[in-house]
Amino acid sequence: MKIVVQRSKEASVTVDGEIVGSIGRGLVLLVGITHDDTEEDARYAADKIAGLRIFEDEEGRMNHSVTDTGGQILSISQFTLYGDCRKGRRPNFMAAARPEQAEPLYNKLNELLRDKGLTVETGRFGEMMDVQLVNWGPVTFIVDSKL
Repeated sequence: MKIVVQRSKEASVTVDGEIVGSIGRGLVLLVGITHDDTEEDARYAADKIAGLRIFEDEEGRMNHSVTDTGGQILSISQFTLYGDCRKGRRPNFMAAARPEQAEPLYNKLNELLRDKGLTVETGRFGEMMDVQLVNWGPVTFIVDSKL
């Protein structure tokens, strides 16, 4: 499981002109799932994201997590994170899990984050989405359950 984590002041996701998810301060997650991902990968990612200390304390040091700050999460599925661009000019998406495998794991990740007391908004799995965010910092990290 590969997740791009972006600290944001505000973010939203729109499908067919309708806002389907929006948050204030918190994290935007772009979630990619590959063939050999399991619930253990989702559990690892949820624990890492909920505890990742990337919000500033009173001294300006990254010392607080999204859980500590009461922040929210906007989670968006993104199979293109497993696009291989090494050969040719058209990305190869063979490493991305098929929807029937990816969607339950994506939902499990969101459920695990909610179980930690976090508010989680989502896009719509498999849909064309427009994502808007104010990346605060900017601060962006990649969480990879395989590293």
